[in-house]
Amino acid sequence: MTTTFGERLLDAAQTHGRLCVGIDPHDALLDAWGLPRDVNGLRTFTRTCVDAFAGHVALVKPQVAFFERYGSAGLAILEEALAALRDAGTLTLADAKRGDIGSTMAGYAEAWLGDSPLRADAVTVSPYLGVGALAPVFDMAQRKGGGVFVLAATSNPEAPALQQSVDDRGTTVAQRVVDECARLNVGASAGSIGVVVGATVTNPPNLDDLNGPVLMPGVGAQGASAEDVERIAGNVGHLAFPNVSRAILAAGPDPRDLQKCLFLEAAKFPGRAS
Repeated sequence: MTTTFGERLLDAAQTHGRLCVGIDPHDALLDAWGLPRDVNGLRTFTRTCVDAFAGHVALVKPQVAFFERYGSAGLAILEEALAALRDAGTLTLADAKRGDIGSTMAGYAEAWLGDSPLRADAVTVSPYLGVGALAPVFDMAQRKGGGVFVLAATSNPEAPALQQSVDDRGTTVAQRVVDECARLNVGASAGSIGVVVGATVTNPPNLDDLNGPVLMPGVGAQGASAEDVERIAGNVGHLAFPNVSRAILAAGPDPRDLQKCLFLEAAKFPGRAS
């Protein structure tokens, strides 16, 4: 039986393809689905997504912000969704983008990967207090068999000014993030410390030595294609997991239509051996 997140994710990809689908209940989608912009609409939207996705995709990524904005009631709905997906054997990634130091980072690690009701299989984190400051979440992932996705090269227009800046050796900040994560995966058959690299990034970091999963947002509604994923992944395409959210969620609210769209997208990114 496989125990690490990296191994479980690759196993799931062999069954379902290398796709990560989001649960992003923002106002425009609630409106499009004919749902109210309140907790009741959030609950219906989320349960519909869980019904459509559970057991049918490698990874499901709820966007935490859209639950937090409703306070404790929203977080309770997120807890319910994470538990339902876990019961179905579907891996989850909490898109929380947390990042801090010391005991605060340890608190985030416990919340998202520990024994709390919000626990997921993996969490996104921000490294811009230093990758080393994320040690508590890396340690928790190792203890609990969880995964971590560290922001490296994102596709928002503000990112290049910081992430593509270079040191005196000509290494970009994004590449340094990838390289530090790669060191954490040394010796693993399939590392559990991954990175986030936008599929629309024009100057991506080299991923050849990462030995961990790569989450690639930007496919579909943001304009990136399967060819962009392959270009950026290079020799480690088996580790690249495109994130498609809006292009699939737009097919709702019928869960059968969501599932049909999910299968069409997943077929573009089949799992494959390293």
